[in-house]
Amino acid sequence: MKHMSMPETTDEVVIKVEHVTMRFTLNKEKVDNLKEYFIRMVKGKLEYNNFTALNDVNFEVNKGDRLAILGLNGAGKSTLLKTIVGVYKPTEGTIFKKGVIAPLLELGAGFDPNYSGRENIYLYGAILGYSRDYIQSKLDEIIEFSELGHFIEVPVKNYSSGMRARLGFSIATAVDPDILILDEVLSVGDAKFRKKSLGKVKSMFDRGVTVLFVSHSIEQVKAICNKAILLEHGNIIASGPVEEVAAIYEEKTTRPKGNVTQAVVVPITADEKKEEKIAVAQAKEAIKKEKSFEDNVIDEIAKREDSELRYRIYLDFKSQYDSNEITKDEYKEEVKKLLEADLKAEDSPYDVEVPVGKFEALLKKRAEAEEAENKE
Repeated sequence: MKHMSMPETTDEVVIKVEHVTMRFTLNKEKVDNLKEYFIRMVKGKLEYNNFTALNDVNFEVNKGDRLAILGLNGAGKSTLLKTIVGVYKPTEGTIFKKGVIAPLLELGAGFDPNYSGRENIYLYGAILGYSRDYIQSKLDEIIEFSELGHFIEVPVKNYSSGMRARLGFSIATAVDPDILILDEVLSVGDAKFRKKSLGKVKSMFDRGVTVLFVSHSIEQVKAICNKAILLEHGNIIASGPVEEVAAIYEEKTTRPKGNVTQAVVVPITADEKKEEKIAVAQAKEAIKKEKSFEDNVIDEIAKREDSELRYRIYLDFKSQYDSNEITKDEYKEEVKKLLEADLKAEDSPYDVEVPVGKFEALLKKRAEAEEAENKE
């Protein structure tokens, strides 16, 4: 295979990979527990295979370059990205990096399934290294881009894989990185969201963001990248302008002429659609429960003589919960205390000015909505 050299450039180097080799040690036989592992180790019966995922890889990325990393499954693409990011330490060689890196490798991997989407925005942002204030300033933008709507208040365990990935993508791209690392993340969501994701990434190019991009979609690669390298069994077998390297990649992945085997079209999205449908139903049920809890609180407050004051205090708790200052359990505990408290007592923990007719207006609006619903 012909090896094409990268065009010479005097631009600033932001990533330099020098003689990087990555080896993994794999057990020949499965060891089910720690006791068996130590017995085999003491007896000298542990046998290993060494697997070389990357072999003496060398390349440079200049500021503003958009480099595609191509290759078949198992070629070492994701391993190379994780080594550059720092997830793996190379067995041999060195990696030079300059600037803030935003890695979009495994979207949503740091989510807590029991937290809502909103709560996970802060958690995932912290994992990526961003302050709470910064995430707060980007919160509305993240929620809007994710297109999750009311599902943002639902626990992530009720999300489909597509919904989790959309939220992860929205968080990770709400930053201003110097280097953006993408691993198959532009296949997130439906066609509309994929188009929007591609537009989001392209908008970063105007700021001179450097991009490392892994994808099996040659169309996306050509639309995004200006350079490419082609990996095969951990070795770089071609590098240069994206059009030339993509042509070699397509040649290697195209079925040879004369092969008359009939192609079978498999509906690969069926399971995902089913999963999405179940997740949406679960999420709707969670929203319904949330709404039912709030309605019950309103009904209980309405029974109290000091309903206006209690409602004002309740709004404070609700606001803290909505802005992620307190957890759902803390919010519900505060509501419980509020409903049980004697606001006229001298030791009352609440010192809030009584609002003018706010709760009364809410009850009137609810009554009108119920009346309209009954007429229908």
